[in-house]
Amino acid sequence: MPIDADLVGRAFPPTPPRAVTAEAVAAFAAAVGRTTEGPVPPTFPIVVTFAALQDFLAAEQVELSRIVHGDQRFSYARPVVVGDELSATLTVTGVRSIGGNDIVSTSSEITDAGGAVVCTATATLVHRGGAA
Repeated sequence: MPIDADLVGRAFPPTPPRAVTAEAVAAFAAAVGRTTEGPVPPTFPIVVTFAALQDFLAAEQVELSRIVHGDQRFSYARPVVVGDELSATLTVTGVRSIGGNDIVSTSSEITDAGGAVVCTATATLVHRGGAA
């Protein structure tokens, strides 16, 4: 099923707050081959962003297995620190079709418990068309 271009501009509900703990940072760092020394890895917000993506896919009945991740970028207002509680609000910023596949652009605003923007994550996703 193709992605509906009418979704452009639609924001999905924010994810539940996720605590940034030393344990969560250590597990993420280990998963990406980094040490836990120093600041929180700059790609750590993908944890919250991916939860927002899964909520979007579920709401639109899109199978994750049909998605190829094309691009991901983070723009920071401030660094993520242990003790933060982060939520992400995903907005669909673009949908276009190429060769039977849908190219979906998203922007996820990641905020702390006080509602201040910590960073914005943008992504390009390819939704494979045709038979699985």
